[in-house]
Amino acid sequence: MERSTSGSRNGNGSARNGASTRAEQNRSTTLLNSLGRFRGAYLVSHINPDPDSLGSMAGLAWLIRQRLNLPTQLTRDGILGRAENRAMVECLGLQLLPVEEVDWRPDWALIMVDSQPGTGRHNVPETVPILGVIDHHETPGQLRGVPIVDVRSDVGATCTIVASYLQEQGVTPSQEVATALFYGIESEINGYPREASPLDDETLVRLYPLVNKDLLACIRHARLPREYFEALLQALQDTFIYDDRLIISWADELPQPELAAEIADLLIRLEGMQWSVCAGVYEDRLIVSLRTAQARGQAGLVLQQVIGDLGTAGGHDRRAGGAIPLASASTTAREKLQSQLRRRFLQVLRIDECRGQRLVSRRELLENLQA
Repeated sequence: MERSTSGSRNGNGSARNGASTRAEQNRSTTLLNSLGRFRGAYLVSHINPDPDSLGSMAGLAWLIRQRLNLPTQLTRDGILGRAENRAMVECLGLQLLPVEEVDWRPDWALIMVDSQPGTGRHNVPETVPILGVIDHHETPGQLRGVPIVDVRSDVGATCTIVASYLQEQGVTPSQEVATALFYGIESEINGYPREASPLDDETLVRLYPLVNKDLLACIRHARLPREYFEALLQALQDTFIYDDRLIISWADELPQPELAAEIADLLIRLEGMQWSVCAGVYEDRLIVSLRTAQARGQAGLVLQQVIGDLGTAGGHDRRAGGAIPLASASTTAREKLQSQLRRRFLQVLRIDECRGQRLVSRRELLENLQA
């Protein structure tokens, strides 16, 4: 098995720093050689693809077409919820086939990017063999039997890994592909503290001259629907602070699942907060997003401990996400689950049991309603 595993953020994995083995220096060649016996390649990512997974698929498809002249099929598992994600697909003309509509052919290879099998984050049939997995997440997947595995948790974005493949093969990306890779990296490491390696920063600098700046601006400033602001207002009204370092927002119905992450990103910026949580309902699941201001906060591990056997969770040092299936849609059942999660967060983060302080006081809420 050709495999790279996690390590410290101490370099870019190139021959220059002397830390890479010969096999590691030829990851892209190994992948391309393995694709030689196939007639095409399916590219899949995690459910509800984000810019990092979209850019990774676009970059890998470009490499395969340029080097092997093989057809590729980018797929979409779930929805494109976030406005920026939809704008990325539209502005860059990415052709995505819903994963449930794919006619899985045995003479086409399957490559998974920005995700790993067995993590509950995709809907690819288990009967379809996976040729390769390229990812940067720390959450371990079921990788046994996968011929090619390149998992680098010391890298901030999967797009960075794919861009390194293009560089290794001397392939220049088109404007659209460069823009997809650039925005995929940028969106993945733009928080604070930054989860970026030297290779991420080096790749951003290398790609920027090739980026279509107008298309990039179109993606960054995508228009937002009215439902976004309605859901945001409701979530802020049900936001509570614990011990002046944990803030939890209980959103109601989410117009799209990624909004929980956007709200958690917003709340972690509140002065003094070390941890922020947003949990909201999308269809029949409670979507949970966690953020921390601590550089080595192990957010993925924390959320796994909190959710436990209630659902699935994973992530990075600073960001994590999870989902819990809802057995009942009743308000009582939802409030019971929220209370259980609140107690678990306090316990895991070692915060004494206490009553939460509203971010916006009830008196101010009533005054605003009466104004």
